[in-house]
Amino acid sequence: MTICPKCGLAKELCVCAALEKEKEKITVSEVPKRYGKMVTLVKGIGEDANAKDVLKELKTRLACGGTFKEGMIELQGSHTDRVKSILIRMGYAAEQIEVG
Repeated sequence: MTICPKCGLAKELCVCAALEKEKEKITVSEVPKRYGKMVTLVKGIGEDANAKDVLKELKTRLACGGTFKEGMIELQGSHTDRVKSILIRMGYAAEQIEVG
């Protein structure tokens, strides 16, 4: 039986990940890059391991390229509305996600 280093409970009973998701304020926005290409930025996804899992899911669902750098997710293309719906399906609350 493994024990969570944060809360001291067994991994099966640990709710640290769910609590971290509830605290986060996520911002989804678009910015133009070189040659007029649009990039969707997702800021506010917590720890690196969690953010990389979210990035992988977003890239798969949106069929686009992307990266995680400087604490934010960058996705190629204009995907703000679809990113919000995917994040809601992944367990994030709609009140946490701000599209702008």
